[in-house]
Amino acid sequence: MDNPHGKVAVVTGGSSGIGRGIALAFARAGMQVVVTGRRAEHLDETARVFAENDLAVHTMRVDVTDLAAMKTAADEVEALFGRVDVLVNNAGIGLTGPVVDATTDDWNWVIDVNIRGVGNGIQAFLPKIRAHGDGGHIVNTSSMAALMPIVAGLYSMTKGAVVALSEALHIELLDERIGVSAYCPGPVHSNIAETVGHRPEQYAKSGYAPPNPSFSEFAKAQPYMTAEEAGERVLQGVLRGDMFILTHPEFKAGVIARHRAIEDAFPDEPIDEARAAVIPFLTGSPVYAPENRAGSPRLAARTI
Repeated sequence: MDNPHGKVAVVTGGSSGIGRGIALAFARAGMQVVVTGRRAEHLDETARVFAENDLAVHTMRVDVTDLAAMKTAADEVEALFGRVDVLVNNAGIGLTGPVVDATTDDWNWVIDVNIRGVGNGIQAFLPKIRAHGDGGHIVNTSSMAALMPIVAGLYSMTKGAVVALSEALHIELLDERIGVSAYCPGPVHSNIAETVGHRPEQYAKSGYAPPNPSFSEFAKAQPYMTAEEAGERVLQGVLRGDMFILTHPEFKAGVIARHRAIEDAFPDEPIDEARAAVIPFLTGSPVYAPENRAGSPRLAARTI
């Protein structure tokens, strides 16, 4: 995307944490910003933060697990602003714990929000982006836990699905000039861990202990990335057209080691050339070629 000024951006889960940081970065770049969220108090707080920074924002109370509500929201945004250019599927829950302790409600909740919520965003807003024919961008918030699935099995499962979905959609929409990014942040000051304390009634039966109230205070004292910097990195990734938006160089060595473990798991055998010839669409894509990538980003300190 060459020029973000005037573009209409929708950020789900934009009423707090990383989502609010993304929304602020977009607004500072001159975009018209819509944020959605489930909790009215977070939406009100976001409106105040934007006003204090002399920035405009339109807030909407929407549950991403409700496809009909998402489609209604998309219609409202189009009616108010005339179009949609950028969608950030950021809403998510940070449900963590041993896989073996998870109940059916735990499985359903994390899948409904972290996977189906992304799917609902795509179904509701992608038609609006395609309608004007000027291209656009979709960012799907995943996590470093998708690339290093060490301690959060169900969460990592859902975020890994978001990475795979984003890569496939990136390839599908290239010819329409609609970029798609998998956003994989590391630790950021946000309230994603607190969301598990506000479970909807239909997912009430959990196998996990309630979150420790002291954890939020502990996390606030850690040298994590700010939500504002995390948001600026998303803006940069959209402008660059990146397929992957990563935030923390501290994870690079671990991801390289993991990928090497995957590479070394391939059979050390000659390639069956006849078999390879009939499945080229499965064995690679031009999007991964060095000449089709922008290289490593370096964030300029503009507003952080």
